[in-house]
Parts: sequence; structure tokens; C-alpha cells
Amino acid sequence: MIDPLSEVVQLLRPRAVFSKAVSGAGRWGVRYSPFGQPGFCAVIEGRCRFAVDGEAPITLEEGDFVLLSATPAFTMSGFVPVTPKLIDPHAAAPATDEIRHGHSDGPPDVRLFGGYFAFGSPDTALLVSLLPAMIHVRGVPRLTLLVRLLGEEAGRQDIGRDLILARLVEILLVEALRAAPAGDLAPGLLRGLADPRISHALRQMHGNVERAWTVSELARETGMSRSAFFDRFAFSVGIRPMEYLLGWRMAVAKDLLRGGNIALDEVARRIGYGSASTFSTAFSRHVGQSPGRFMRASGTTEQALRSAS
Repeated sequence: MIDPLSEVVQLLRPRAVFSKAVSGAGRWGVRYSPFGQPGFCAVIEGRCRFAVDGEAPITLEEGDFVLLSATPAFTMSGFVPVTPKLIDPHAAAPATDEIRHGHSDGPPDVRLFGGYFAFGSPDTALLVSLLPAMIHVRGVPRLTLLVRLLGEEAGRQDIGRDLILARLVEILLVEALRAAPAGDLAPGLLRGLADPRISHALRQMHGNVERAWTVSELARETGMSRSAFFDRFAFSVGIRPMEYLLGWRMAVAKDLLRGGNIALDEVARRIGYGSASTFSTAFSRHVGQSPGRFMRASGTTEQALRSAS
């Protein structure tokens, strides 16, 4: 069975490029300026106050996991009022040891492990646009176990540590997305997948991306009238059905083109276009450059990344 969420995550190829252990004790508080990349925070032990701009402040407790789709400005602190220390995440130097805020002596009141993701795909906006601004997960045993494993591995200096941490963070990403409380979700992919009928339509789009879908055909697949399906899809996912399908098709096309060894007419066929010229026109309008130029630019980027590694 096709899983749209897994397909989106696999296409984006997430990896943790920066992560750090943080602890706080006594009077402490930090204020991070907006970062723009998807970020995460896992509470290893203790509790603290967490306030993201645009969201109601919450208390984070041991085992909690937070995912910020675009990491806006946020404040993290203990429970004693304090003027927070300002931190620019773009200028902060990578940390190898645990960062302590507040009292440097004695046991911490809270220990966290946090960082941000980068993606091997240029379609980061695709994931961000389909997710709530903040996902807060609590009381999920699998996530609690993963958070503990993450904390244990972060405290070790064994060989393979960075690779294991990266894999654990990837698993945490998927687990957090599928464990997000459905009732609290804003319009987006997760809310759409929580609706059985809209989920069926999404699976059909992903499983048969080459099919020339219409709104009427998708409505029939879900057993709904055209107007009822259109309204319900737009309400749940936040965009119209054909707009979602176009975005997914173009994301798949970009992934195929990055390989650099597939003909345009084959790319067109695989994502539901009758000819290479029709596909090229749609791609250029959606992406802002022709498929050929995108493929050449992607090849240059991939080569630069290999040279830097």
C-alpha cells in the first residue's frame, strides 16, 4: 500500500546536519532568532518552559518531542522569570560538548537534545507547506524510547556515533509526524491522512501519479460528490486537489531529473503528461526554469557536494 507520508519524507532525504545537547539549571532562559530550517527538540530528562512565536507557551517534560517545520523565533527557559539571553542560530558555533545555561554547578533541571534538518532534495518547501508550524508529541512509548536512545548515544564518543545519531533523528522525524495528535492539526498532509476519505484520495494520487486524474475521478474513488470532495480536500490539506497533485508530480519530476540519465519523454510519461513538450511547459511554469536547465544545475550541485565530502 502506498504511504504518501513515507514517500514525501523519502523524496526529501532528511538528515540531521547539526545537533547538540543542552541543559539548564536555576535561573536561565535563551531566546533564539528565526532560523527557517526544520528543527527538533527531544527532552531527555526534567522539564522546562517552551514558547514559540505564534504558538501558546507549553511545558516540555521528559520524553516529549517537538518538531518545528520552519523554526521561527522561540524562547526556552526555566520556571523562574528571567531576561533571556539572545542567540543567533546562524552565527552559533557547532558545539561538541553539552551546552549549559544557568548555574554551571550541580545537576541540571532539564536536559535536551536538539538540532535541525537539512534535505538532500531542494523541495524543503514541500514538506514545510504540508506540516503544522509546531508538532508537540507526548506519551508515545516508541518516541520515549527513541528519545532515551538519542540521549544515551549523544553522551557517548564511540565510533559511528554521528551516523547513529543521524539515523535516530530520521526515525524520530517519521515517528513524530505519524504520532501528531490529529485533533490539533492545522490543514496539511497529516490532517488529510487522518481523514479516511481524503487519505484514500492521497494514496491514489501517489500510487498512480501517471494517471490523468480529474477532481471528478478522485471524488468517485472516495464515494463523494465532486463539490463535497473538493471542499473537504481543500479544508483538510489546505490546497485544492489538482494543486496538490501538480506539486507532487513536479517533486517527483525533479527527483527523476536529478539523476541526469532519463529522457524527458520518459519523465513526462511517469508523472502523467502526454508529451515532453507539455511537461516542459508545465515544469518551467511551476519551477521557474526548464527541465534541461534544472537537470544541469542539479548535476553541478551534486558534483560540488561530492567534492566537499
